[in-house]
Order: sequence, then C-alpha cells, then structure tokens
Amino acid sequence: MTNEIQSIFNRIAPVYDQLNDWLSLGQHRIWKEMAVKWSAAKSGDTALDLCCGSGDLAFRLARRVGATGQVYGVDFSPNLLETAKERSRRHYPQPAITWVEADVLNLPFNDNQFDAATMGYGLRNVKDIPRSLQELYRVLKPGAKAAILDFHRPSNLQLRTFQQWYLDGFVVPVANYLGLKEEYAYISPSLDRFPIGKEQIELARQVGFAVATHYPIANGMMGVLVVSKF
Repeated sequence: MTNEIQSIFNRIAPVYDQLNDWLSLGQHRIWKEMAVKWSAAKSGDTALDLCCGSGDLAFRLARRVGATGQVYGVDFSPNLLETAKERSRRHYPQPAITWVEADVLNLPFNDNQFDAATMGYGLRNVKDIPRSLQELYRVLKPGAKAAILDFHRPSNLQLRTFQQWYLDGFVVPVANYLGLKEEYAYISPSLDRFPIGKEQIELARQVGFAVATHYPIANGMMGVLVVSKF
C-alpha cells in the first residue's frame, strides 16, 4: 500500500498545488496557516513538517522560526520533494529548509529533536496511523506541540452528501481531464477509513501525548488535531 500511495503522489506532483486549490475550494492556505499557528513554532525553533508535499507548511514554518531557526520537510515522494526544492529556490531563498526523503513511519531523526511540527493531508494516507503518531511523539521535545491537518467525512449527513457530490461531480472529472482520474479515485475510500476526531484524540493519547484536541473546521469537512508532549 505504501508503494502504491507513493507512486500516486509522484504522478500528481506537477499539479499537486492546483488540485489542492480545487479540492479545498481555495481555502487550504487559510487552514495551513491555522495549523502552523497551532504548532506554536517560534523564532529560533527547530521545526518539522511531515508529508510536506510541495512545501506549503514548511515555508510557513520557516517564516515563523526565522533566520536563527531550522525547518525539515519530510516526504516519501521524490517528485514532490523536487517540486518543493524548486519552489524554495524561486520564492523562498532565505529560510533554512532541509528536504528529506523518508517514510513518516520510520523517521531518520533523533529522539527529542524538534520544538514544533506540522502535518498536512498526510495522516489519512499512512498505512499505520498509530505508528506515525508514535514516531512524531518520539522526535518531539518535551513541551513541543504538533498540528495535524486533514480532510474528514463530516458527521452531518447533508454535508457528507455535498462532499461526495463535490468529489464525484467536480474533483474526479477535473482529475480525469488532467489524466489523473485513477490517482484521485483513492480520496473517497481514504476518507471512509480515516478515524474521526475523537478517535484521533484517543490514538494520540495511546502513544503518549498528554494533551490532544481536535478542532473541526469547514463544517467538519476538515480538522486539525493538536497534540502536546510533556
């Protein structure tokens, strides 16, 4: 499954940002800014962005930690990392960002290394969510926070119906037009499998996070899990 998801993200890399705009009705930038704020990253911190994709959250973290800080962007898709590097060269020459090709289930970092972390639209796609949270817990310093942003199935039936209509009637046809229909067909089943907010809180507590809060946004079609290590 990991190799399958990895190949999907390699194929969609050239249009990843454009498709995120369509998927989120253009709102993903606001939600990403919220996630970075909830991570409590500050000047001089060493920060981590997991499943960094084309770099949006990593760039935001870099602006927060400033010239004295350091950001690591991790993804298992070499194509997306290449996109992130190219964007960094073009638009963000200043921040110190290290791009790392790695699996979030086996992070190549020391224990207690990071002051803050983010993860955008990645937890839903990992093959072992508890293991991913466990690795995140391991690499965070005591006192550090992480904010995990992702799509969700809303509990409200009408909103669920709207979400499915939007996916079937707009996102998949657009992906089909771009020659990526099969790649984006995985979204609905991934939403069906993804634990709801209170289940995410429980999973986070089981791996050791002392505080875990889930914030539904966009009428429950999106959510941010904020966890703290003490």
